[in-house]
Amino acid sequence: MQDYKHILLAADFSGHGEEVAARAQDLAAKFQARLSIIHVVDYLPLANVDYDTIVPFDVDVTQELMAAAKKKLVKLAEKLAVPDDRQWLEMGSPKLEIVRVAQEQGADLIVVGSHGRHGLALLLGSTANGVLHHATCDVLAVRLRDD
Repeated sequence: MQDYKHILLAADFSGHGEEVAARAQDLAAKFQARLSIIHVVDYLPLANVDYDTIVPFDVDVTQELMAAAKKKLVKLAEKLAVPDDRQWLEMGSPKLEIVRVAQEQGADLIVVGSHGRHGLALLLGSTANGVLHHATCDVLAVRLRDD
């Protein structure tokens, strides 16, 4: 097995996020790899009952969500000593954006948290599962225990 050179941490800022970040940081240290971080703000559509359509959130709300996420990203990056040029904040489908950035930046390992859900929860969409099936590099799904 070849050593990893560039590890991409997919941060979701959940209660278990520190556990996933610690695992990514530990792996980066062991392999002497670069560590990068991505956080993806998912689109949050609103249903418009008058027109039976889905319309995107107001731009101001989106900007507020992005600004709040940026603060959390910067704080985590400072804690992990990840420089600005290896931090990404994106908006869109988390699984697709994580995979896209990993490919564009040449990451050879993506570290993501997984709750290991089954049944309906899995059918509704798991970011870890989506990343695993779409990534062209290795993916480490850190098993998270629900409280």
